[in-house]
Amino acid sequence: MKGEELVSIVMPAYNVEKYIEESIESVLYQTYSNWELIIVNDCSLDNTYKIIKKYHKKDSRIKSYSLLKNQGVANARNIAINNAKGKYITFLDSDDIWLPEKLSRQIKFMEENNYIFTFHEYSHFEEIDKPKKLIKVPRIVDYKSALKGNNMGCLTVCIDRTRVKKFTMPNEKHEDYITWLNILKINSISAYGIQENLAMYRINNNNSISGNKFKSCLWTWNIYRKNQKINLAYSIYCFINYFVKGILKHW
Repeated sequence: MKGEELVSIVMPAYNVEKYIEESIESVLYQTYSNWELIIVNDCSLDNTYKIIKKYHKKDSRIKSYSLLKNQGVANARNIAINNAKGKYITFLDSDDIWLPEKLSRQIKFMEENNYIFTFHEYSHFEEIDKPKKLIKVPRIVDYKSALKGNNMGCLTVCIDRTRVKKFTMPNEKHEDYITWLNILKINSISAYGIQENLAMYRINNNNSISGNKFKSCLWTWNIYRKNQKINLAYSIYCFINYFVKGILKHW
C-alpha cells in the first residue's frame, strides 16, 4: 500500500515442517502489505527448506537463507537482522502465528505516537482454533521494570531500526530478553505495550514444564549477574519480582 514503510520480519526455522506453513500464511494474511519475510533455515533435517522454497517462489516478499551447519536460533536471527532492509524490524518464530491486523495496528500505534519500541498482548495455543491463556502486557516498560520480568515475547516486538543503535542477539539463553534489555538500556528508551491480542504463541508439551521453569529461572539469574552485571542485592530484588510475575503469567 502506498505510503507504508517497509517492515522486516525475522523468522528462524529448524525442523518445523509441521508448523511453518501456518506461520508463513499468517504473514501472507496481514492487512499491512509492505513487508519482507526473511526466513533462515538452520540446517533442518526434515522438509522445512522445501516448504520455504515453495513460498519463496509464490511471493517475492519472502526471502530465504539456508545454513549448511546448525548454529542455533540467535545466529539464525542475526543473519536475518543483518540482511533486513526495512525501517521496522519484527520477529516471528516458525511455529507461532500473527493475527491479520498485527502489523497494521502496531505500525499505526508507533507512527501516531512516535514510538521506537513496541509490543503487544498474545495468547498461548496448542491448536490454532483453541487459544488458551491471554498474556496481558503493561502500557510502558523501561530498563529497570524490564529487569523484573520479560512481558514481551519475541513474536510481539517491533522496533524502529532507524532510531536505535545497531543490535544483534547474543548466543546465550533467553537471547531475546537480553536483546530487549540491551536496547532499552543502551538507547535510554522505553517500550510501549498495545493492550490488544495480536498473536498466538504455540505451547510445546513435549518437554517437562517443571524442568523448563527451573532452567528459565537459572538463565534469568545468569542474565542479572553475568550478562547485565547487576550487584547481588539488586539481582535478588529483580529475581523475586520475576518469579512472582512468572507465577501470575503461567498459573
